[in-house]
Amino acid sequence: MKIELYDTTLRDGAQKVGISFSLKDKLKIAQKLDEFGFDYIEGGWPASNPKDSEFFNKIKSLNLNHSKVVAFGMTKRKEIRASDDFNLKELLKAETEIVTIFGKTWDLHVRDVLKTSLKENLSMIKESCRFLTSHNKRVFYDAEHFFDGFKANSKYALLTLEAAVAGGAERIILCDTNGGSLPWEIRKIVNEVKKKIKVPLGIHTHNDSGLSVANSLEAIKCGVSQIQGTINGYGERCGNLDFCVIIPTLQLKMGVKCLQNSQLSALTELSRFVYEIANLPPDSSQPYVGINAFSHKGGVHADAMTKNKKTYQHIDPSLVGNFSKTAVSELSGKANILTKISDFSLNSSKIPEKLPIVLDKIKKLESKGFQFENADASLELLIRRILGNYHPPFKILDLNVSINKKKNYFASRAKIKLQIKNKIVETNEDGKGPVNALDRAIRRALLPFYPKLKNIRLTNYSVRILDSKEGTAAWVRVLIDTTDSYGRTWTTIGSSFNIIEASFKALIDSIEYAILKQE
Repeated sequence: MKIELYDTTLRDGAQKVGISFSLKDKLKIAQKLDEFGFDYIEGGWPASNPKDSEFFNKIKSLNLNHSKVVAFGMTKRKEIRASDDFNLKELLKAETEIVTIFGKTWDLHVRDVLKTSLKENLSMIKESCRFLTSHNKRVFYDAEHFFDGFKANSKYALLTLEAAVAGGAERIILCDTNGGSLPWEIRKIVNEVKKKIKVPLGIHTHNDSGLSVANSLEAIKCGVSQIQGTINGYGERCGNLDFCVIIPTLQLKMGVKCLQNSQLSALTELSRFVYEIANLPPDSSQPYVGINAFSHKGGVHADAMTKNKKTYQHIDPSLVGNFSKTAVSELSGKANILTKISDFSLNSSKIPEKLPIVLDKIKKLESKGFQFENADASLELLIRRILGNYHPPFKILDLNVSINKKKNYFASRAKIKLQIKNKIVETNEDGKGPVNALDRAIRRALLPFYPKLKNIRLTNYSVRILDSKEGTAAWVRVLIDTTDSYGRTWTTIGSSFNIIEASFKALIDSIEYAILKQE
């Protein structure tokens, strides 16, 4: 069984609050979706905005190898001819082989939204499909609010599908637009539709009840041959079906062919690529592709994983391009620490005697707000320092950070005194805030000794308040993400009731780790 993958990240996914794809963004994502192997890429609604209209002009130059680009629109307006409808004419101008149009299935929407008769709506659906097919377009019909419409008036809901088929639609997509249907309702209704509609069916689900994946799986079990969704489940309100969840579930657990194995192993990369383009933080607990999807924190879990990888993992993470990770926290046991020591390639005869000290130190630091689960760079430095075979590349001798109010702004300056390779170096730098001033001062001091530091940059700086009841005196945790010219990334942590101190600790670890890896 082969399932068609119809991606609507660029249209439905772009309706997520907080996303605003540029034209360049949309073209980059389309290229990536084609490389991944999607059958269809819904590029946008050309009649709705100039950016989407321009997308269909620019996409022609990409020479996609696999995916077919689809233009999206709606049925004609009431009481006008299809040939006079602006939306339908814009779909023709997009010059795509396939167009998807949506129409009203729920009689409530026909009466209260379109403000027209049930009969007129059927005519609008049929004539719109016929107009497009008469211009040699392949038409996919999205039956908006189909499941709600069927539950309210099943006879009329089916008539809307029959109108689309009569107009030449070659796919009928059943949409759970409000995301409120349950899996057994999906099963019952899809089976009823199959008795009347003989063209291939598709399913388009939203996640308002947290059931988009379950509902789509149920529809596929009933014989639906196309699924519509988005990367990372982006979409309006609670989002759409997440392709990063359903694709591996179908292929690895149900034996339903979606992609080549080599394509499936690029799934995690695709997910993070789209997060980056969307400028949104990845969901660390996202199934299959999240950074914590195969993380093991509890001591019992970590110990079992050292003996058999199947004990606490439902699949081999490499199948989706992810990897196992052992987290270290106050819940950790010796197995967690030993696994991390192995990951860091640390060798020392002192490991057995130092292991209890490492555990005790981690637990004490975590009680003070540190959290090493996602700060491996700081954790590696901590372990190296305790093992005793590590010599820091520099030592902080003195530090002063000042903030002075000028006429129209606050000026920040950092003065720092370091010992570097038996030399004393003093520098001072201004910055856009105290942390930036610190960063600039430290780098200025270190660059003559470690010139490759010019190639590292901070990619994320986040602050979390740990006890908001304390107000401005609250303890804070700072995480810093850093990358270098080789594409390596690492995360460091600092924690204190003083935000400058917490930031400084994370910053120092970030730079020290960079020097360690460069050497």
